[in-house]
Amino acid sequence: MSGELYQEIQQYYAWQMQLLDQARTDEWAETFTEDGVFAANAAPAPVKGRAAIAAASAATHRQLAEVHELRRHWLGMLTVSPGATADELSTRCYALIIATRKGGEPRIHCSTLCEDQLVRVGDTWQVKYRTVSRDDIR
Repeated sequence: MSGELYQEIQQYYAWQMQLLDQARTDEWAETFTEDGVFAANAAPAPVKGRAAIAAASAATHRQLAEVHELRRHWLGMLTVSPGATADELSTRCYALIIATRKGGEPRIHCSTLCEDQLVRVGDTWQVKYRTVSRDDIR
């Protein structure tokens, strides 16, 4: 894999996580394929489809707004592996979610492992399947 591709994927994740942290949930959901899946071991069942992913994210942001909590997602230790075709990749990274309540101190809300199946769509990448595993639930 080229350094250029690795940098492209890092930029993709920086953009994607900033959309999420800014509560731009519809735009964030657009970074998933139409039939994309978000599976987290903290949730009762995977969320399937772009519209459902957007709705779930918006609901979470409304709950956080009610308690005046801001969250930031910090991704690191990214690995990128080739997929079955040139338009597919598998990625794996650690994600820290940092929570700050208005007037409060920042704290680590949770530490997770994030594993994605990415597909190239046009000139960008989209998540086909995301698995997020919280370290405290494993």
